[in-house]
Amino acid sequence: MLSLTALGVVYGDIGTSPLYALKECFGSTSGVVHTPENVYGILSLIVWSLTLVVSVKYIVFIMRADNDGEGGILALFALIQQRLQQSTGTVRMPVLIALGIFGAALLYGDGIITPAISVLGALEGLKVAAPVFEKFVVPATVLVLLVLFVFQRRGTDGIGRVFGPIMLVWFVSIAALGVAEIAREPEILGAVNPWYGVQFFRHNGLHGFLILGAVVLVVTGAEALYADMGHFGRRPIRLAWFALVFPALLLNYFGQGALLLRDASAAVNPFYRLVPSVLQYPMLILATTAAVIASQALISGAFSLTQQAMQLGYSPRVTVRHTSKDEAGQIYIPEINQALMIGSIALVLGFGSSSALASAYGIAVTGTMVITTLLFYVIAHERWQWSGANSGVFLLFFLVIDLSFLFANAVKIQHGGWFPLVVAVVVYSMMTTWRRGRQELLKILRAASLPLETFLDDVKRAKPIRVPGTAVFMTSDPSGAPVVLLHHLKHNKVLHEQVILLSIVTAVVPEVPRRDRVHVESLGEGFFRVTAKFGFMQTPRVREVMTDCGHAGMKVRPSDTTYYLGREQLIPTGRARLARWRKRLFTFMSRNARSATEYFGLPPNRVVELGAQIEF
Repeated sequence: MLSLTALGVVYGDIGTSPLYALKECFGSTSGVVHTPENVYGILSLIVWSLTLVVSVKYIVFIMRADNDGEGGILALFALIQQRLQQSTGTVRMPVLIALGIFGAALLYGDGIITPAISVLGALEGLKVAAPVFEKFVVPATVLVLLVLFVFQRRGTDGIGRVFGPIMLVWFVSIAALGVAEIAREPEILGAVNPWYGVQFFRHNGLHGFLILGAVVLVVTGAEALYADMGHFGRRPIRLAWFALVFPALLLNYFGQGALLLRDASAAVNPFYRLVPSVLQYPMLILATTAAVIASQALISGAFSLTQQAMQLGYSPRVTVRHTSKDEAGQIYIPEINQALMIGSIALVLGFGSSSALASAYGIAVTGTMVITTLLFYVIAHERWQWSGANSGVFLLFFLVIDLSFLFANAVKIQHGGWFPLVVAVVVYSMMTTWRRGRQELLKILRAASLPLETFLDDVKRAKPIRVPGTAVFMTSDPSGAPVVLLHHLKHNKVLHEQVILLSIVTAVVPEVPRRDRVHVESLGEGFFRVTAKFGFMQTPRVREVMTDCGHAGMKVRPSDTTYYLGREQLIPTGRARLARWRKRLFTFMSRNARSATEYFGLPPNRVVELGAQIEF
């Protein structure tokens, strides 16, 4: 059952690649002549790309690197942090951090391109079924994307139940189409011989190497196998791949190749030319549905990636809405959804065809693949203690493959490959600016606060008026008295009978069990230090923390509890060690971040905010 469900979430992207992958290999821009030798050569490259990159690299090796069951490039990044966070005086940590963040940034570009190219590639079947409808392909794609993104707010809880069966029908259908054509040209199965791929490179030289920029489209979505591992586990994903997805893809690609052997004109759209005329419209509907499912997986992945980045301190607070009572991973982030929608629709209108978008697609995919290989090498060598020879062989073998795909796509930068790079640079700049800005701001706030021991001594000596109830002061620095507490005492001259200094800490694990989440320490004079740990896949909820404090023996009544928050107004000056553009960007991001009241789930009628101007 898990394997069936995984079909709809994990394999949507890679499962819709037959819509456009082989078409790009023999398209008008590739310049490859439709000779039997070239058909066999390119098919051989496709077979071994799926085998080595997906079956061996991701299914066998990469999926072994899980962070308490969770996968994805930020989970891999968190594993490295766990291993190297104690290291000092090394240049490797900043480099690895930069690689991990840039790899995550590239995935946002992938999340924008995938809905556009998948839906556009599916609806281009209209050109085959009824050429008169060709002018409606782009408008129809925009309409489908609008509906897709608008319905994101409803969540995937109900829709997800039918994703798996639909994709099961899709894979069985494309396999059947391939088998029907293979039966006419069974010798096409000989393309499984890797020698055909070698011969293709020998005969076509540099031009043959550049075709790898189109061949890589068959492995798009491989990163999803790893990113969605936490939802299903290794075994169901592996079972679905080897039992259905891998054979179905191979059969369809072989079928498209067999069709090209006997009809070179089918290169215009070999996938839809496989489909009998009577089934053109049903297949068009099925392909569009499969493309929507593929898009859904990448959109949901972008939501999850944002939540992880936020918890790890690389993104400001955004609106996170849980769309399922049963699955914590099913979330909706309206800010990200809107950005992806605008980006995807702009791509469709700007590029106009899946062939034009294919140039932009390859850079995002291959860049992420290279970074994943590098980070996995570090995990294997540093964490699992692989020998230098074993880890070096892995790195050399797969890095040669990944870099070959990357360099083959590099020539497409001017034809659209610039788009995911621009998106990645923008997102990377925002993530690193937020991280560094928060670090600088924390230094300034620490300088403005008092050591907690000194503050408690002052309270004990001055004995300010104490009023009934509990005051909760949110602070990111558990070692000092928060500035908002100092301002409160300075201006109001009173303290509550019970004062809680609450710090939310994000651990470098996906989830922290509730029994291990809250640590309470009595400081005397009615003060308590409470530290609540959450995993980077969890959304902090202060009400749960306060309930756990009650279980720990504290007297916490919701009706007598007031939450005090600080709202900083940043004034960019020369105080923080940041470039001027970073200061302005950080100030803008901070001003537009979601309020702490909403993010932490605080009762709005029990919150008091105290503002302060901070020279930044």
